[in-house]
Amino acid sequence: MGRLKKIRNVRLHHEGTKTLIYSLVALAACNAFIYYLFPPVVFFVILAICSIVYLLLVNFFQCPIRRFECEDTTGIIVAPADGHIVVIEEVDEEEYFHDRRLMISIFMSITNVHANWFPCEGVVTKVEHQNGRFQAAWLPKASTENERSMVVIKTLEGIEVMARQIAGAMARRIVTYAKVGDECYFDEHMGFIKLGSRVDVYLPLALR
Repeated sequence: MGRLKKIRNVRLHHEGTKTLIYSLVALAACNAFIYYLFPPVVFFVILAICSIVYLLLVNFFQCPIRRFECEDTTGIIVAPADGHIVVIEEVDEEEYFHDRRLMISIFMSITNVHANWFPCEGVVTKVEHQNGRFQAAWLPKASTENERSMVVIKTLEGIEVMARQIAGAMARRIVTYAKVGDECYFDEHMGFIKLGSRVDVYLPLALR
């Protein structure tokens, strides 16, 4: 996979706007209540805990800008998510390709950025959402049993690449911005997943 230069700044993803505002109001009201009813030591302990939780929430919705430095994107695949690679293996993909593919799975913990980018440049040929379970995202069966969203992209070379957004035990909302017919580029968002999740990329074995 190609590497992208990430420029981190204070920008937050628009998916988190309401969540951050409502959470701030709720935490402020809760701390005001505790301030008037409990001793100062209790107030400061609760305030510290709430501040840490809110900062984690802000970190969750951060949205770094990605810049691809190479002008020639031919044959290049990039990671569609920030996180830890938990699986690299050949699998039988039976929902779309119906053949053997190289699957690369990236698990995102609550501390990772949860915006998802397109893994390659080309044209979106298929987008499909499937309801399912909410098992831990790192489990192998999560790829086919959990709620998920499939995005298939045909590159300029005519190669089809699939990215699959997968919900986890805590992730209850998958947002997919990609639409059939859209042209996609490395620095554009494919979607967003809230609260712990995983993205699988399926590549032809010839690209291994």
